Amino acid sequence: MASRREFFRSIVRPVTGEKEERPLRVRPPYTVKESLFQSECPQCESKACATVCDEAIIVIAADGTPILNFTQSGCTFCEDCAKACEAGVLDLERGSESINALLVISKERCIAHHGTICFACKEPCLEEAILFRGLFDPVIDPDRCTGCGMCLSRCPTQAISYRTLESVEA
Repeated sequence: MASRREFFRSIVRPVTGEKEERPLRVRPPYTVKESLFQSECPQCESKACATVCDEAIIVIAADGTPILNFTQSGCTFCEDCAKACEAGVLDLERGSESINALLVISKERCIAHHGTICFACKEPCLEEAILFRGLFDPVIDPDRCTGCGMCLSRCPTQAISYRTLESVEA
């Protein structure tokens, strides 16, 4: 399947003229306050949130804080990162079980919007947030989407992008 995905990506890049998109740079779920990342995470020696992540999507940025990288997988909300966080930056009781990202599908890059049957983004979505208004018109319902990122790595043409939400207190 990876070879088919790479084939579609190689076709779309020259047509759209776009370069590889940057990795999704958002915080893990169960975030309490953004300011805690800056004050607590750089001093954390264990970086346990990243080491316990079974999906291996939590990476430590240059500033010593955890960010999510959805290039290979998405978040399953398993809670392990929050349970491992000793500083309380990630907390099951006080944090949100969503990720501060709004995902959208580009009509220009999506092969479904160009008449090819494709459900690659819809299949991994456990929240059923990717809706098809007809066979060739997928959209992401922002009220259902948790920002888990499962659809990002599955899209063969990288037609799904994001913007971060400022839902976490500073």
